[in-house]
Parts: sequence; C-alpha cells; structure tokens
Amino acid sequence: MISIGIIANPASGKDIRRLVSHATVIDNNEKINIVERIILGAQALGVGRVYMMPDSFNMGYRVEEKLNTCDELRCEINVIDMYRYDGIEDTLAAAEQMEKLNVGCIVVLGGDGTNRAVAKVVKNTPLISISTGTNNAYPVMMEGTIAGMAAAATANGSFDESFYIERDKRIEIYKNGVLEDIALIDAVISKETFVGSKAIWDMDSIDKIFVSRCHPASIGFSAIVGSRKIILPKDDYGACVDINNNNSKVFAAVAAGVVAPVSVSEPIILNLDDEYKYTTSFRGTIALDGEREIQFSEKQEFVFKVTRHGPRRINVKRALETAQNNGFFKTKNDSLI
Repeated sequence: MISIGIIANPASGKDIRRLVSHATVIDNNEKINIVERIILGAQALGVGRVYMMPDSFNMGYRVEEKLNTCDELRCEINVIDMYRYDGIEDTLAAAEQMEKLNVGCIVVLGGDGTNRAVAKVVKNTPLISISTGTNNAYPVMMEGTIAGMAAAATANGSFDESFYIERDKRIEIYKNGVLEDIALIDAVISKETFVGSKAIWDMDSIDKIFVSRCHPASIGFSAIVGSRKIILPKDDYGACVDINNNNSKVFAAVAAGVVAPVSVSEPIILNLDDEYKYTTSFRGTIALDGEREIQFSEKQEFVFKVTRHGPRRINVKRALETAQNNGFFKTKNDSLI
C-alpha cells in the first residue's frame, strides 16, 4: 500500500518574534485545513495510508473525524503510537518512525526549525516542506492539495527521481571533532549568553553568520548575507560574514515587516567540506536556523562545514511535471483509449 507521512508542528509560527515583528500567525485550525487538503490530494492519486505525528492539538484525529463526517476519507489515517513530549522530541521521533515505515515521502508543516529537526534523523526519505512557521527560508508557501498530489506522485515510485528530488546542503557544527548539531540554512554566533526563548531578534548581539544558501528574497539571517551575495541551493558552496564590525551596511529583511541596515563584511566563500575553524573570544550561543541551541564560553573551538548531507527535497512543480509527462494523471478509462 502506498503511504506518506505528515508532520504538522502545532508550535510553529507562535514564538516571540510575533511580538517584535509582524510575522504571520498560522493557527492550528488552519494547519488542520492544510492537512485535510494534503490528504485529499494524495488519496485521489493512489495513496492508501497516511501516518501522522501525534500532537497536543490532536490534528490527526480531528482531520480524520472531519473527513469521515464529510464522507470524503478514502485512505487510512494512522496517528503514530509513541510517547509524546509536546516538544521537538516528537518531531524527531515521528520522522524517525516514518522512515522506518518506508513512507514514500514526508510532508512537513512548520518553519526552518521544524524542518531542521526532521533533517537531523531522516536519511533518505524525501521531504515536501510547507511554510507555516516564522523563519521560512527552507519551506515554501504552497497549496496543500498540490503538495498532496506531488506526495502521491513521489510515493508511487514509478518515475525517475533525479528530475525532481535534490539532495540539499547543510551546515555542520563540530566541537572537539564531534558533530555537535546541524543547520539547514544558517548558523549564527551570538553574544546572547542564554538559550532562553531561543529566537534571536536583536541584531546588535550577532557576531558572525554562516549560510548554506542566501538570497535577498528570504527573511532572517540568510537575507542579510543574501543582500551581499546570492547563493542558490544548487551551488556547491556556502559563505560566512562578520556582522557589526564597522563594515559597510546593507538593507535586509531581518524579520517580517522589518527592513533594517546591517553592517556586513564581504562574504567568505566556503566550498563543500571546507573547514572553518572558529575560536570563541566571549560567552554566547550559536543559533541554528533562527533558534539558539548551543551555549559556549570563552576559548572554545568550533569547526563549521557546509556539506551536501542535507535532506532529499522534492521540487513539487517538477514532480508534477514529471508525473504528467509519464501519464500519471490519466484516468483508467483514458489509459485504455
């Protein structure tokens, strides 16, 4: 039976940045609506089973009840039976379980942080990432119905994946030769000494930014580097810059509704697998994809590397084009003509 996984983070899009910027709020009811459309699009094209992460809002059960009430549910919805922490541990556990269940793909509803969590445990299962968070440089806004159709085409397994699935980059952070953590888009060295609410909103606290990709059309730290140089997902390199060191300034979309001048050095290009060694000269934290995760003290050594070890990402438009070119959308009667 063809299956897909859906991870909908109930906490995404609700952090402190709503108080310090004009970020969009996507509530859990809207996430349920998106999940419904994903399932309807997927089941119409052959998906027979959908696995969902359990959550405090019971999104999986609510979707199942609503679609059954409307007599529109044709596939099975299985909410994974696992211990729930109501935190990032749930995303990690659900993604790992979905890969063990050999789902054809995982659809992720969240921001950069949610996708980073999935990428930490998923090795080969391809992802479709729908933006419902705050920092959304990695996931994109898309209609759930279309995401479900692309998920079905991918899970069908009948097409050449090289046309529409790409292995993404990631930033790897090492301490004492051991992989400490990863980021998909950006890693930021901050003078903030505590993890606290995790999100960084004070640009004056930033010392350095590492990126795997950057563009002025994104939001957040990668947009700052992107105002200096554009680095695309396909480029086999990343970059790092110094911030607030009396360099010339650029305007960048540092947060939703906030375009500000930031002092940024000329980017240093980091080719794939190059090691950038950094020794701390102050106490602070390293933020990964917008959230403070790693605390450090003075005179600690870290190594930053941009690699091609990120998740396998589905290009939804190309997936549907490939499916169309192979007659995937023909009805059974049409295929007999």
